[in-house]
Amino acid sequence: MMHSAPALMDFVHGDDTGLLIPAHGAALQLQGAPFLTEAFQAFGSLSPDNRVKRIARLAPCPGGSTGQKLFLTVEYERPEPHLHTELFVKFSRDFDDAMRDHGRYEMESEARFAAVSRLPGFPIDVPTAYFADYRQACGTGVLITQRIPFGEGPIEPHRRKFLDYQLDDPLPYYRAIVKALARLAGAHKAGELSPDIAARFPFDPQAAAAADKIRYDERQLRDLVAKYADFAAAHPQLLPDNIRAPEFIARLDGEVGPFLKHEATIQRALQANGDFIALCHWNANIDNAWFWRDEAGNLQCGLMDWGRVRQLNVAFALWGCLSGAPVSLWNSAFDELLALFVAEFEAHGGPRLDPEELKLHMQLYVATMGLAWLMEAPARILYRLPEAATATSAQDPVFLKNDSARGQLNVMTAFLNLWETHDFGASLERLLQRA
Repeated sequence: MMHSAPALMDFVHGDDTGLLIPAHGAALQLQGAPFLTEAFQAFGSLSPDNRVKRIARLAPCPGGSTGQKLFLTVEYERPEPHLHTELFVKFSRDFDDAMRDHGRYEMESEARFAAVSRLPGFPIDVPTAYFADYRQACGTGVLITQRIPFGEGPIEPHRRKFLDYQLDDPLPYYRAIVKALARLAGAHKAGELSPDIAARFPFDPQAAAAADKIRYDERQLRDLVAKYADFAAAHPQLLPDNIRAPEFIARLDGEVGPFLKHEATIQRALQANGDFIALCHWNANIDNAWFWRDEAGNLQCGLMDWGRVRQLNVAFALWGCLSGAPVSLWNSAFDELLALFVAEFEAHGGPRLDPEELKLHMQLYVATMGLAWLMEAPARILYRLPEAATATSAQDPVFLKNDSARGQLNVMTAFLNLWETHDFGASLERLLQRA
């Protein structure tokens, strides 16, 4: 899809604070330390008798899929132990890249979450928020937080997504993330977050059910299954044996139609049970976390990049976390991680969830989400990285050249491996018998 170039704007009035906030880095540089002082004080992150003395550094931060990002170093009139001088700035807008700018509305809930995260007793570690505000009418906002010092002191280096094979054992990392997700969701269900959390993050079951709709008819889906079969036959070295077996592909071809036919029933079921709906991170992949070890040597984590944070079925949050994990982890530890989430969720105030019901929710969600977004992955992989055709495996260094191609292969593989090992067709039958 082509996107027209966004019209440049420098400043907007934030909906929450009413301050004139910058829309890009040059505007922030122009406003300088006086704006940061006013903004930090308005947000409660800087005391009224202190101020930001100067901006020592403002430099581009590469990466990410939306908005301009910057590294910001400041000096305070009166340094205090709790004040960070190394900060991270994220704008919702990228006026130089129409595709990235298209995601500007993801910051709307992230700005609200930043304010909630400053409340006393917040249940998980997140980057300390210094300021956030957003103009909904034009999708323009700014978020300023603590910068996580990856690779310094006790903080481990940043873990890139879809490269878990480089870790000695990825399972402790996913245990830490799953526990953090469960603590936040449990605290929400226990009423331990902001008293107006439902107003800040409203849940609309009909809108939620309409999201991620399958965009194809049955003939188109079966054509995509056939193209996947061609991809699997031409590039068997990129896929596990079980998801390129002709028997599985034939089963997949026969089951995509029923999932399409009963999509509305599935979506209603996924949104109907309020015990499963909670405020949570929807994309807690390993690259959206930072890790350290506590005094006992146990791995702990904090979560960052909260764009599109909202109330959702916790099964969706678990898929968002685990979709980047290797197939070996799915096959060996999936039940363990579900049980860990259920126990931690209940321990922090959430209702007792049936692990088998949670697993069913996840199977049904992954099936429909995968049919909506992942069936064209083979074409995308080869388009974005033609060298993938001659790669020796999914771990070939050639995939380091293109994060998107590597990600498409990893998530498609996880999706189809779950379909094969968990018998999604039988999962749909269980739902329909209940309905």
